[in-house]
Amino acid sequence: MKKTRELIAANLRLVGAVVEVCDARIPVSSRNPIIDELTKGKPRIVVLNKADLADERETGAWTARLSGRGADGGREGCGSISAVALNAQSGQGMKKLLAALGGIAASRVGNAAAGSLGVMVVGVPNSGKSSLINRLTGRRAAQTGDRPGVTKGKQWLTLENGMRLLDTPGILWPKFEDPNVGMNLAFCGSIKDEIMDAPTLALELIRTLGELYPSALAERYGLAAARGGEPPADSADGGGAGSEYGSGADSAWDGGTDPALALMEAIAAKRGCILPGKRVDYERAGRMIVGEFREGKLGRVTLEKAGQGSGL
Repeated sequence: MKKTRELIAANLRLVGAVVEVCDARIPVSSRNPIIDELTKGKPRIVVLNKADLADERETGAWTARLSGRGADGGREGCGSISAVALNAQSGQGMKKLLAALGGIAASRVGNAAAGSLGVMVVGVPNSGKSSLINRLTGRRAAQTGDRPGVTKGKQWLTLENGMRLLDTPGILWPKFEDPNVGMNLAFCGSIKDEIMDAPTLALELIRTLGELYPSALAERYGLAAARGGEPPADSADGGGAGSEYGSGADSAWDGGTDPALALMEAIAAKRGCILPGKRVDYERAGRMIVGEFREGKLGRVTLEKAGQGSGL
């Protein structure tokens, strides 16, 4: 993080605008607060990437909420912020981003060649920065991956219209004051999976989805009663999560202490994540649940609601 921070600070004078790439599913957690400080005074476009995986209504609300804000709450000396929702993989929303960049370029005093605008692209790991750059350049100019930390160093790239892009490595901050921020980043793959074991991460994800989208897991895994914090009614044998699979010494489910765990065990039974002796394979089930969330198979989900007073 220290190296990337120094890289951004050293090169900021070379650019006229900053594109901050965030994950539309976690618009607050995926915005590094350090970026406000580092890019102070520069026009900034917040890209809500992966909008195809997020709740469309919430993405619209976040776009409206972010647009027109000052980078530091509107205080004097801070660059303006606009927001664009897009899907870098498909290109949906790219026209709006290019129009916003064009507007910044055209407004630069004394710059007759608007296309010479230098743009720095920043964001947390695995937010889709490289995919966005590849979409902008029309070629595979930046390495992409479904894991954080793919981009290792800075690279300058030139677009057909003459704009120059500076790609930077993903930057996380050293300490999360709000534990929910770290958890949200882990859900979306911005933190290396080795840091938190898959079963624990899946269990927390189930709890979160149970509060925000209670029907998502029920619909995906065919569980009739997977909402409201109650133990699911279905399992592979139709008798509940604790009736056969996940019972006994190998399960923490004791009939009501942890409905999320009961639901996880029911999902494991439905999907055949079972070890010899009819024991739940928590590792396999956890990886499956988290993986399907990240792929959008649990539906379009936004984990941070625009109307719930989430901080920026």
